[in-house]
Amino acid sequence: MAITKIPAAGFTGNNFRNIIINGDMSIAQRGTSTSGCTTSGYYACDRWDTNISSLGTWTISQSTDVPSGQGFANSMKWDCTTADASPASTDNIIIQQHIEGQNLQYLKKGTSSAESITFSFWIKSNKTGTYTVQLRDIDNARHISKEFTISSADTWEKKTLTFAGDTTGAFDNDNAKSLQLDIYLGAGSNFTSGTLASSWSSYTQANTAPNNVNLADSTSNYINITGLQLEAGTTASDFEFLPYDVNLKRCQRYFISNRSGANLLGCAVFTAASFNTNEAWGSNPFPVYMRASPSITIYTIAQVAGSADRFGGGTAVCAAVLIHPSGFSALNGSGTFTSSRIYGCTYEATAEL
Repeated sequence: MAITKIPAAGFTGNNFRNIIINGDMSIAQRGTSTSGCTTSGYYACDRWDTNISSLGTWTISQSTDVPSGQGFANSMKWDCTTADASPASTDNIIIQQHIEGQNLQYLKKGTSSAESITFSFWIKSNKTGTYTVQLRDIDNARHISKEFTISSADTWEKKTLTFAGDTTGAFDNDNAKSLQLDIYLGAGSNFTSGTLASSWSSYTQANTAPNNVNLADSTSNYINITGLQLEAGTTASDFEFLPYDVNLKRCQRYFISNRSGANLLGCAVFTAASFNTNEAWGSNPFPVYMRASPSITIYTIAQVAGSADRFGGGTAVCAAVLIHPSGFSALNGSGTFTSSRIYGCTYEATAEL
Protein backbone atom coordinates (compact mmCIF):
# COMPACT_ATOMS: atom_id res chain seq x y z
CA MET A 1 0.00 0.00 0.00
CA ALA A 2 1.37 3.44 -0.91
CA ILE A 3 2.15 5.77 1.95
CA THR A 4 1.18 9.41 1.57
CA LYS A 5 3.52 11.87 3.26
CA ILE A 6 1.73 14.71 5.00
CA PRO A 7 3.76 17.92 5.40
CA ALA A 8 4.19 19.38 8.87
CA ALA A 9 1.59 21.95 9.87
CA GLY A 10 2.43 25.37 8.46
CA PHE A 11 4.74 24.06 5.72
CA THR A 12 3.74 23.89 2.07
CA GLY A 13 5.67 23.18 -1.10
CA ASN A 14 9.38 23.90 -1.21
CA ASN A 15 10.27 24.66 2.40
CA PHE A 16 12.45 27.69 3.20
CA ARG A 17 12.16 29.15 -0.27
CA ASN A 18 11.74 32.61 1.29
CA ILE A 19 15.13 34.33 1.62
CA ILE A 20 13.55 36.88 3.96
CA ILE A 21 13.37 36.03 7.68
CA ASN A 22 10.30 37.12 9.66
CA GLY A 23 8.47 38.38 6.59
CA ASP A 24 5.14 37.97 8.39
CA MET A 25 6.33 40.24 11.25
CA SER A 26 5.32 37.66 13.86
CA ILE A 27 8.51 37.88 15.96
CA ALA A 28 9.21 41.05 17.99
CA GLN A 29 11.75 40.23 20.70
CA ARG A 30 12.71 43.88 21.24
CA GLY A 31 9.14 44.89 22.04
CA THR A 32 6.03 45.76 20.08
CA SER A 33 6.43 49.55 19.78
CA THR A 34 9.09 52.26 19.95
CA SER A 35 8.28 55.97 19.71
CA GLY A 36 10.54 58.92 18.97
CA CYS A 37 12.69 57.06 16.41
CA THR A 38 15.04 59.51 14.69
CA THR A 39 18.12 57.34 14.09
CA SER A 40 18.81 53.99 12.47
CA GLY A 41 18.21 50.81 14.41
CA TYR A 42 16.21 47.64 14.92
CA TYR A 43 12.79 48.51 16.32
CA ALA A 44 9.86 46.17 17.00
CA CYS A 45 9.85 43.27 14.51
CA ASP A 46 13.01 41.13 14.33
CA ARG A 47 15.43 41.26 11.38
CA TRP A 48 14.03 44.58 10.08
CA ASP A 49 16.53 47.39 10.26
CA THR A 50 15.16 50.91 9.81
CA ASN A 51 17.75 53.26 8.34
CA ILE A 52 16.71 56.76 9.41
CA SER A 53 19.01 59.59 8.43
CA SER A 54 17.54 62.94 9.60
CA LEU A 55 14.19 62.41 7.89
CA GLY A 56 11.30 62.75 10.34
CA THR A 57 10.46 61.21 13.68
CA TRP A 58 8.68 57.87 13.77
CA THR A 59 6.79 55.44 15.93
CA ILE A 60 7.63 51.94 14.73
CA SER A 61 5.45 49.08 15.90
CA GLN A 62 4.22 45.55 15.42
CA SER A 63 0.62 46.01 14.30
CA THR A 64 -2.44 43.76 14.07
CA ASP A 65 -3.67 45.61 10.97
CA VAL A 66 -3.33 42.99 8.20
CA PRO A 67 -4.82 42.19 4.78
CA SER A 68 -8.07 40.31 5.24
CA GLY A 69 -8.22 36.60 4.55
CA GLN A 70 -4.50 36.13 3.81
CA GLY A 71 -3.48 34.31 7.01
CA PHE A 72 -1.37 37.09 8.51
CA ALA A 73 -1.65 38.11 12.17
CA ASN A 74 0.83 41.01 12.16
CA SER A 75 2.29 43.76 10.06
CA MET A 76 4.98 46.34 10.83
CA LYS A 77 3.93 49.99 10.94
CA TRP A 78 5.90 53.22 10.51
CA ASP A 79 3.92 56.25 11.73
CA CYS A 80 5.33 59.75 11.14
CA THR A 81 5.08 61.88 14.30
CA THR A 82 7.33 64.79 13.28
CA ALA A 83 7.34 65.78 9.64
CA ASP A 84 10.17 66.85 7.35
CA ALA A 85 8.84 68.07 4.01
CA SER A 86 12.22 69.25 2.69
CA PRO A 87 14.84 66.49 2.94
CA ALA A 88 18.49 67.50 2.85
CA SER A 89 20.59 65.80 0.17
CA THR A 90 21.83 63.03 2.49
CA ASP A 91 18.51 62.34 4.26
CA ASN A 92 16.64 59.06 3.90
CA ILE A 93 14.39 56.53 5.55
CA ILE A 94 14.73 52.93 4.38
CA ILE A 95 13.32 49.60 5.56
CA GLN A 96 16.12 47.04 5.25
CA GLN A 97 16.94 43.39 5.67
CA HIS A 98 20.56 42.18 5.50
CA ILE A 99 21.26 38.65 4.21
CA GLU A 100 24.25 36.34 4.65
CA GLY A 101 26.16 35.32 1.53
CA GLN A 102 26.17 31.64 2.45
CA ASN A 103 22.36 31.65 2.24
CA LEU A 104 22.44 32.95 -1.34
CA GLN A 105 24.78 30.60 -3.19
CA TYR A 106 21.96 28.75 -4.98
CA LEU A 107 21.10 31.99 -6.81
CA LYS A 108 24.29 31.42 -8.83
CA LYS A 109 25.00 35.14 -8.98
CA GLY A 110 28.05 36.02 -11.05
CA THR A 111 27.55 33.13 -13.46
CA SER A 112 25.77 32.72 -16.79
CA SER A 113 23.11 30.71 -14.91
CA ALA A 114 22.24 33.49 -12.44
CA GLU A 115 18.69 33.16 -11.13
CA SER A 116 16.06 35.87 -11.34
CA ILE A 117 14.57 36.89 -7.98
CA THR A 118 10.95 37.79 -7.26
CA PHE A 119 9.90 39.98 -4.34
CA SER A 120 6.27 40.02 -3.21
CA PHE A 121 4.63 41.78 -0.26
CA TRP A 122 1.47 43.41 1.07
CA ILE A 123 1.50 47.15 1.78
CA LYS A 124 -0.90 49.84 3.01
CA SER A 125 -0.48 53.61 3.34
CA ASN A 126 -2.45 56.84 3.27
CA LYS A 127 0.20 58.27 0.91
CA THR A 128 -0.22 57.10 -2.66
CA GLY A 129 2.50 57.37 -5.26
CA THR A 130 5.81 55.82 -6.30
CA TYR A 131 8.07 53.88 -3.93
CA THR A 132 11.30 52.01 -4.64
CA VAL A 133 12.77 48.61 -3.79
CA GLN A 134 16.52 48.18 -4.22
CA LEU A 135 18.60 45.00 -4.14
CA ARG A 136 22.14 45.97 -3.21
CA ASP A 137 25.07 43.59 -3.69
CA ILE A 138 27.42 44.58 -0.86
CA ASP A 139 30.24 42.25 -1.93
CA ASN A 140 30.59 43.69 -5.44
CA ALA A 141 29.18 47.23 -5.05
CA ARG A 142 26.31 46.62 -7.47
CA HIS A 143 22.58 47.31 -7.34
CA ILE A 144 19.25 47.16 -9.13
CA SER A 145 16.06 49.11 -8.32
CA LYS A 146 12.39 48.57 -9.15
CA GLU A 147 9.49 50.94 -8.53
CA PHE A 148 5.99 50.15 -7.33
CA THR A 149 2.92 52.33 -6.86
CA ILE A 150 0.52 52.56 -3.95
CA SER A 151 -2.65 53.27 -5.88
CA SER A 152 -5.39 53.47 -3.24
CA ALA A 153 -5.03 55.23 0.10
CA ASP A 154 -5.62 53.23 3.29
CA THR A 155 -6.05 49.99 1.34
CA TRP A 156 -4.02 46.79 1.52
CA GLU A 157 -2.42 46.06 -1.87
CA LYS A 158 -0.19 43.18 -2.95
CA LYS A 159 2.91 44.05 -4.97
CA THR A 160 5.19 41.78 -6.99
CA LEU A 161 8.55 42.79 -8.45
CA THR A 162 10.92 40.58 -10.43
CA PHE A 163 14.64 41.31 -10.65
CA ALA A 164 16.80 39.76 -13.36
CA GLY A 165 19.69 37.52 -12.36
CA ASP A 166 23.09 39.21 -12.23
CA THR A 167 25.83 37.48 -14.22
CA THR A 168 28.51 39.75 -12.71
CA GLY A 169 30.00 39.33 -9.24
CA ALA A 170 29.43 36.26 -7.05
CA PHE A 171 28.24 36.57 -3.46
CA ASP A 172 30.87 35.65 -0.87
CA ASN A 173 30.20 32.25 0.70
CA ASP A 174 30.38 33.33 4.34
CA ASN A 175 28.33 34.61 7.26
CA ALA A 176 28.79 38.30 6.43
CA LYS A 177 26.31 40.64 4.74
CA SER A 178 26.19 40.07 0.98
CA LEU A 179 22.72 41.21 -0.10
CA GLN A 180 20.69 44.11 1.25
CA LEU A 181 16.98 44.55 0.53
CA ASP A 182 16.00 48.25 0.71
CA ILE A 183 12.46 49.67 0.65
CA TYR A 184 12.67 53.45 0.30
CA LEU A 185 10.08 55.56 2.13
CA GLY A 186 11.84 58.85 1.39
CA ALA A 187 15.23 60.22 0.34
CA GLY A 188 17.16 63.38 -0.44
CA SER A 189 18.78 64.37 -3.72
CA ASN A 190 21.85 62.16 -3.22
CA PHE A 191 19.52 59.20 -3.85
CA THR A 192 17.02 60.77 -6.28
CA SER A 193 18.96 62.97 -8.71
CA GLY A 194 19.88 60.27 -11.23
CA THR A 195 18.16 57.71 -13.45
CA LEU A 196 16.61 54.57 -11.97
CA ALA A 197 19.04 51.61 -11.96
CA SER A 198 16.46 49.27 -13.53
CA SER A 199 19.12 46.69 -14.45
CA TRP A 200 22.13 45.46 -12.50
CA SER A 201 24.98 47.98 -12.56
CA SER A 202 27.79 49.38 -10.47
CA TYR A 203 26.36 51.09 -7.40
CA THR A 204 25.50 54.72 -8.10
CA GLN A 205 23.71 56.33 -5.18
CA ALA A 206 21.90 58.93 -7.31
CA ASN A 207 20.24 56.16 -9.36
CA THR A 208 18.63 54.46 -6.39
CA ALA A 209 15.18 56.07 -6.00
CA PRO A 210 14.72 59.04 -8.38
CA ASN A 211 10.90 59.14 -8.28
CA ASN A 212 10.25 58.17 -4.66
CA VAL A 213 7.60 59.89 -2.52
CA ASN A 214 8.54 61.42 0.82
CA LEU A 215 6.52 59.62 3.49
CA ALA A 216 7.97 62.02 6.07
CA ASP A 217 6.26 65.11 4.67
CA SER A 218 3.22 64.96 7.00
CA THR A 219 2.37 63.67 10.46
CA SER A 220 -0.73 62.11 8.88
CA ASN A 221 1.47 59.65 7.00
CA TYR A 222 1.97 55.99 7.85
CA ILE A 223 2.82 52.72 6.17
CA ASN A 224 2.09 49.10 7.09
CA ILE A 225 3.80 46.14 5.45
CA THR A 226 3.69 42.35 5.81
CA GLY A 227 4.03 39.12 3.85
CA LEU A 228 7.45 39.97 2.46
CA GLN A 229 8.86 37.13 0.39
CA LEU A 230 12.04 37.07 -1.72
CA GLU A 231 12.52 33.91 -3.77
CA ALA A 232 14.32 32.51 -6.78
CA GLY A 233 12.38 32.58 -10.03
CA THR A 234 10.19 34.90 -12.05
CA THR A 235 6.86 34.29 -10.30
CA ALA A 236 5.66 34.85 -6.75
CA SER A 237 4.43 31.83 -4.83
CA ASP A 238 2.05 31.97 -1.88
CA PHE A 239 3.66 33.30 1.28
CA GLU A 240 5.59 30.60 3.13
CA PHE A 241 4.21 30.52 6.67
CA LEU A 242 6.56 28.91 9.20
CA PRO A 243 5.63 27.67 12.67
CA TYR A 244 6.27 30.30 15.34
CA ASP A 245 9.07 28.33 17.01
CA VAL A 246 10.92 27.87 13.71
CA ASN A 247 10.60 31.56 12.87
CA LEU A 248 11.80 32.54 16.36
CA LYS A 249 14.91 30.36 16.12
CA ARG A 250 15.78 31.84 12.73
CA CYS A 251 15.57 35.31 14.28
CA GLN A 252 17.61 34.25 17.31
CA ARG A 253 20.59 33.55 15.07
CA TYR A 254 20.90 37.35 14.98
CA PHE A 255 19.31 38.58 18.22
CA ILE A 256 18.34 36.95 21.51
CA SER A 257 16.52 38.57 24.42
CA ASN A 258 15.48 36.81 27.61
CA ARG A 259 14.42 40.01 29.40
CA SER A 260 10.68 39.52 29.10
CA GLY A 261 9.03 37.84 32.06
CA ALA A 262 12.29 36.71 33.69
CA ASN A 263 12.70 36.45 37.46
CA LEU A 264 15.49 35.50 39.83
CA LEU A 265 14.08 32.03 40.36
CA GLY A 266 13.26 31.40 36.69
CA CYS A 267 15.28 29.37 34.24
CA ALA A 268 15.55 32.38 31.90
CA VAL A 269 18.05 34.08 34.22
CA PHE A 270 21.79 33.52 33.80
CA THR A 271 23.26 32.69 37.23
CA ALA A 272 26.93 32.84 38.18
CA ALA A 273 28.96 32.24 41.35
CA SER A 274 31.52 34.86 42.39
CA PHE A 275 34.89 33.51 43.53
CA ASN A 276 36.34 36.95 44.20
CA THR A 277 35.30 40.58 43.69
CA ASN A 278 36.12 40.53 39.98
CA GLU A 279 34.69 37.33 38.53
CA ALA A 280 31.52 35.27 38.57
CA TRP A 281 31.28 32.01 36.66
CA GLY A 282 28.29 30.08 35.31
CA SER A 283 27.04 28.57 32.05
CA ASN A 284 24.60 30.14 29.61
CA PRO A 285 24.10 28.29 26.32
CA PHE A 286 22.10 30.22 23.74
CA PRO A 287 18.94 28.56 22.36
CA VAL A 288 20.57 28.58 18.89
CA TYR A 289 24.11 28.91 17.52
CA MET A 290 24.34 32.61 16.67
CA ARG A 291 25.72 34.02 13.43
CA ALA A 292 28.89 35.20 15.19
CA SER A 293 30.09 35.90 18.71
CA PRO A 294 27.53 38.51 19.78
CA SER A 295 27.77 41.71 21.73
CA ILE A 296 25.92 41.25 25.03
CA THR A 297 24.20 43.71 27.34
CA ILE A 298 23.19 42.32 30.71
CA TYR A 299 20.35 43.66 32.86
CA THR A 300 19.06 43.36 36.37
CA ILE A 301 15.51 42.13 36.80
CA ALA A 302 14.58 45.80 37.23
CA GLN A 303 16.06 46.37 33.73
CA VAL A 304 19.17 48.29 34.81
CA ALA A 305 21.68 47.81 32.00
CA GLY A 306 25.23 46.72 32.84
CA SER A 307 24.44 45.28 36.27
CA ALA A 308 23.46 41.93 37.79
CA ASP A 309 21.35 41.13 40.84
CA ARG A 310 22.92 39.52 43.90
CA PHE A 311 20.81 36.77 45.41
CA GLY A 312 19.83 37.98 48.86
CA GLY A 313 19.89 41.66 47.86
CA GLY A 314 22.04 44.23 46.10
CA THR A 315 23.50 44.55 42.63
CA ALA A 316 26.94 44.67 40.97
CA VAL A 317 28.13 46.56 37.92
CA CYS A 318 29.47 43.96 35.48
CA ALA A 319 29.55 42.70 31.91
CA ALA A 320 29.37 39.34 30.16
CA VAL A 321 32.71 37.82 29.11
CA LEU A 322 33.98 34.60 27.50
CA ILE A 323 31.46 35.01 24.72
CA HIS A 324 31.01 32.51 21.86
CA PRO A 325 28.27 32.03 19.23
CA SER A 326 27.01 29.15 21.38
CA GLY A 327 26.79 31.10 24.67
CA PHE A 328 28.71 32.91 27.41
CA SER A 329 30.07 31.69 30.72
CA ALA A 330 31.27 34.50 32.98
CA LEU A 331 30.72 38.02 34.30
CA ASN A 332 33.46 40.57 34.92
CA GLY A 333 32.70 42.63 38.01
CA SER A 334 35.93 44.68 38.18
CA GLY A 335 35.85 44.76 41.96
CA THR A 336 32.09 45.22 42.41
CA PHE A 337 31.18 41.64 43.37
CA THR A 338 30.87 40.28 46.86
CA SER A 339 32.96 37.12 47.00
CA SER A 340 31.23 33.73 47.30
CA ARG A 341 27.76 34.91 46.32
CA ILE A 342 25.35 34.03 43.50
CA TYR A 343 24.47 36.65 40.88
CA GLY A 344 21.70 36.61 38.29
CA CYS A 345 20.95 38.67 35.20
CA THR A 346 18.89 38.75 32.04
CA TYR A 347 20.53 39.75 28.78
CA GLU A 348 20.33 40.73 25.12
CA ALA A 349 22.77 39.23 22.61
CA THR A 350 23.21 40.87 19.20
CA ALA A 351 24.94 39.42 16.13
CA GLU A 352 23.06 41.41 13.49
CA LEU A 353 24.63 41.94 10.10
